[in-house]
Amino acid sequence: MSSSPTPPGAPATPRQSSLLPDDAVPAADLLAGAAAVPGSEGHFDELRGRLNAAGAPRDRLAPLWRSFFEAGGTEGWQDLTTRAARVQRRVHDDGATYNVYAEGSEAPREWPLELLPVLIGAEEWADIEAGVAQRARLLNATLADVYGERRLLDEGLLPPSLVLGHPQYLRPLHGCVPPGGVHLHVAAFELTRGPDGGWWVLGQRTQAPSGLGYLLENRLIIAQQFPEAFRDLHVQRVAASFQTLLQGLLRLSPAGERSRVVLLTPGPHNETYFEQVFLARYLGLTLVEGGDLTVRANRLYLKTLHGLERVHVVLRRVDDDYLDPLELRADSALGVPGLLQALRAGEVVVANAPGAGWLESPGLMAFWPGVAEALLGEDLLLPATTSWWCGEAAVWRKAAPKLADYVVAPTFPASDTTTGFPPFVAAALAPSARAAWAARVEADPAAHTLQARVKPSETPAWREGALEPRACVLRVFAISDGAGGWRVLPGGLARVSHRRDGAHDPWLSMQRGSASADTWVQAAGEVDTTSLLPKPLTAADLATWHRTVTSRAAENLFWLGRYTERAENTVRLARVTLESLTGSFIYGASPAVLRVLDALARRHGLVGTGVPSPEQSLRVFERSLVHEMGDPQGSSVAFNLMALRGCAQALRERLAQEHWKLIHEMGDHFLQHFASVMESPANEPLADAMGVLARVTTHLAAITGAQTDRMTRDDGWRLLSVGRQIERLDFLSHTLATAFEHGLHQRDDGFALLLALFDSTITYRAQFQARREVPPLLHLLVHDTDNPRSLAWVARTMRDRFVKLARHEPLWANELAQNLPRPEEWPLELMAAVDDGGGHGALVAALRDCSAQAQSLSDALSRRLFSHVGPADRAVWQ
Repeated sequence: MSSSPTPPGAPATPRQSSLLPDDAVPAADLLAGAAAVPGSEGHFDELRGRLNAAGAPRDRLAPLWRSFFEAGGTEGWQDLTTRAARVQRRVHDDGATYNVYAEGSEAPREWPLELLPVLIGAEEWADIEAGVAQRARLLNATLADVYGERRLLDEGLLPPSLVLGHPQYLRPLHGCVPPGGVHLHVAAFELTRGPDGGWWVLGQRTQAPSGLGYLLENRLIIAQQFPEAFRDLHVQRVAASFQTLLQGLLRLSPAGERSRVVLLTPGPHNETYFEQVFLARYLGLTLVEGGDLTVRANRLYLKTLHGLERVHVVLRRVDDDYLDPLELRADSALGVPGLLQALRAGEVVVANAPGAGWLESPGLMAFWPGVAEALLGEDLLLPATTSWWCGEAAVWRKAAPKLADYVVAPTFPASDTTTGFPPFVAAALAPSARAAWAARVEADPAAHTLQARVKPSETPAWREGALEPRACVLRVFAISDGAGGWRVLPGGLARVSHRRDGAHDPWLSMQRGSASADTWVQAAGEVDTTSLLPKPLTAADLATWHRTVTSRAAENLFWLGRYTERAENTVRLARVTLESLTGSFIYGASPAVLRVLDALARRHGLVGTGVPSPEQSLRVFERSLVHEMGDPQGSSVAFNLMALRGCAQALRERLAQEHWKLIHEMGDHFLQHFASVMESPANEPLADAMGVLARVTTHLAAITGAQTDRMTRDDGWRLLSVGRQIERLDFLSHTLATAFEHGLHQRDDGFALLLALFDSTITYRAQFQARREVPPLLHLLVHDTDNPRSLAWVARTMRDRFVKLARHEPLWANELAQNLPRPEEWPLELMAAVDDGGGHGALVAALRDCSAQAQSLSDALSRRLFSHVGPADRAVWQ
């Protein structure tokens, strides 16, 4: 069985209405360059609005493209290379990425964005809009039937083995009717223009369609590059479509306008994580991971710092299989146990409803015309590419001798019960390989679908100072209004081949290296000025308004603070140690100083356990320290910087762009430059290593400034600050205790080392000049509440911010705060006094207790604020 319309590969008479009159054209130099690079024969040329054919003129523009170039003026198009560079710079500045971890690298890949948009006129968009909306209605009706009365299966309009045998058909949801009967809230359709100039459907994405966030990013960047053209062409805006999405979700929610809507992400390692963060910010949603949510009594809750808060709507980007480990994949750490039961109980809206992934199978393409007739009583307005499902014996028998004419695609995705593989053009294989594939199809025909070769249209792309034709596929989004209607977003996510021969590749995908392009749709009338701004808040609303901090975000903020401080401490310790070791080669360091440096370096991971002490071998200790600093798998400087970046990545929706970039670039800078230091042929890389550490110190100072002055001081910030103070108090109290145990306060180099590790050298000299006495030293490092490096300042700041953070649980907070250290109350005379053994036992004991109490606060916070293992009645808002 195959779809009836003529496939795009068939010859047809190209549309002539889009050709220009024979008059002058703007930007003649651009056209001259474009004329020298002919398009692929048999493909529709978007720039000229006609079919590429031998001998066809190449010096005339389609009307839309003529208007586009005219809007910039003849001289305005001489700087396209400059504009293209601005696009790439903006992508970099925004941190827009598309991560393909299968490439063997965990480094993020910048989002590839073309300079020139794809242009679609108002009249042809009306045809696309009607056809896409119709197909969205059809798919939603199909899901209602298959998970309901199953008329389509009973009457043979859909093969049961093609549907029920699909791994993304979810049997646990048979009979489940989602709120309002809306299974699909967002449906995406892959379109291309065929040689006849008409638009054809290549496929659809129904499980958790991606691209809406990238579409927004593309629009914001490209519209700024061509503001005159964007205005003069009356490009339709997209905000109203996103408003429709939000209103539709709220309309179906059990809590209506007071609903909490979250965006469920697989996490920072997902390939499209950037757009999930971007979309959550744009829509004003809370970005959550599966671990942020819990189900209690068939209701979904968000774990927050102050208890459980009810969630009513989940806009998800997690695939079906991973949504609920209780009923689907038991090994999933991305979903929420009990989510499907909450959905069945009608207590939550999940968009899209689970169980829609099987609609994406290419084997279904040939059956949609019959299904449309049965469910809608309509013919499909948009034709689809021809496909043949080999599960029908007659189809495979007829197609097998002509396998080279087709694209071979998997009917099902890879799973425990089905086999998947990348689609391929059979003609590109050697005869022996093609014969092997024919045998493979013969052995399991239902797992294979044959598709007609596609000739996508070619859109102009700017390459090395000239226009070049590149194959293009467009993803268009249909959005449910929650009441049975559909709105088609005026635009789309275009994918453009990265190479000239890409026109012969029917699967233009970001994974395969394609670039994206903005899509401009000309408005038929007035441009829609809808804003996504919500209704105004009243004074009563604002009185109870608070920014929710999820438990996961809280934990990451806590560790962001700790790793920022830990990175500062290890960098300072590494610099001071290397400086001391360098001085010891020239002047000789005291054994006490070397022993303290050795102890501190080992405690903070700067050297490994098997490295000889500096007393045994200064050179080996120094080289080991330098080597360990650059190892991200160890526990030294590189590890802390990478851990800091990991926390920042998980908090990307909460951090300012500048803050996130500082952290990200610092890690990259350190690894790159430190690798250069280690690869240097010089025998003494110490000076270069010190230079790298100095630059990291500058970066960390900027990050500290961003955290101190550029973050809203909500509970999330307080938790970050408490984390920093815990880390600082532990480091400083342990350092001071170790120093006094080894008598550093009695030696000039030891005294100087202590001040350097506390970053208080300048302050001490300004206040006490050259005095080397214990009381003023302890006053500055322990008691002085004006010194942010003194134990008293750190401990008081930690206590105050913790008490305010835990104000919703005052009994627990006050009880815990009573046990926190108060160095400002330690008697200076007692701390400075020498005991009978000639040491400072009271001081050292107090310092050891201070370090332990800081760690105990960390443990208490983790148990109380991040776990939420209590009963369901902890919910604080519904």
